Amino acid sequence: MRESEDLRMHKLSAKEKTMEFSDYTPCTRHKQGHGFTLVELLVVMAILSLLMGILLPGLAEVRRQARRVIGTNNQRQIVSGVSLFAMDNDEKYPESVATIGFGDNWNWQEPTILTGDRKRSPRLHRSISSYLRPYINDASVMFCPNAPREHKYLQEAWDAGEDWGNPDAPMIKGPMIGTYCFYWNYVGFLGGRRGIFRGPRSASGGHEQSKLLVSCYFSYDHWQTRNAYSSCEKFRSAGLTEETWFSPAYWSGLNSNASLDTLKMKLHAGYTDGHVESYGPSEVIPMEVIVNPSTGAPYLSGLGPGVFYLPDTSLH
Repeated sequence: MRESEDLRMHKLSAKEKTMEFSDYTPCTRHKQGHGFTLVELLVVMAILSLLMGILLPGLAEVRRQARRVIGTNNQRQIVSGVSLFAMDNDEKYPESVATIGFGDNWNWQEPTILTGDRKRSPRLHRSISSYLRPYINDASVMFCPNAPREHKYLQEAWDAGEDWGNPDAPMIKGPMIGTYCFYWNYVGFLGGRRGIFRGPRSASGGHEQSKLLVSCYFSYDHWQTRNAYSSCEKFRSAGLTEETWFSPAYWSGLNSNASLDTLKMKLHAGYTDGHVESYGPSEVIPMEVIVNPSTGAPYLSGLGPGVFYLPDTSLH
């Protein structure tokens, strides 16, 4: 009888423990399945926002540095291509294609021209690629990577050379404008005691010739963006100028009241000795485009392609 009572009490105790465990287990499962509270989510979001704020400027700077490296390499390849052309052509650089008109009735155009309107004479080409395509196959080499984007027909125009005709203007062959300035055999107006800028004509050089072959595009009062600075490199307060059927998109903004120091950008230029160097907006010399080659007279202010800025070392 005593044993039976003990057995009953033992079963009752086991049942109570089972009930206690059952009461505890759902609570444990509830705690294990518990999600984030609103406060916890807000804290996590705040931490992520803080991390993104720290990381994004660094990533943007890395991208800018990478594009600068590509741009420097582009200009080295251009210098190399022009130099190889000179080696194969009695040390002479290609003729400039930045002209408009025919025969004796012609004038200069902006130095960013990749393909001109027409040949100045039957002996001269109207496209840079007709001179350099054997040495440079990829048209993107001729284009600044910091420009907003390449022109949609850049490679097609480079491959076509003299035969280029823009599909968006089928009635005319038309020009193609780039985002680098090409200065071999180019002549511009410097004004004052500086007189005339003369780009390099041959690898052997000359007393009156500059050693500058190529630079980033940087100008003021371009016909597309009057009374504003323009560049292939983005600068403070610059906005996007959209491409046209023959010209690329580029950055533009600010007016003449803004100091060049405030533009805060890094430009590059390549020289006949093969080196590429960087320079800032305050380290430049203004050059105007010549409208009358026989006198060297530039376009009147507000009527031509504007002022193009050369690195000041290009005149040394």
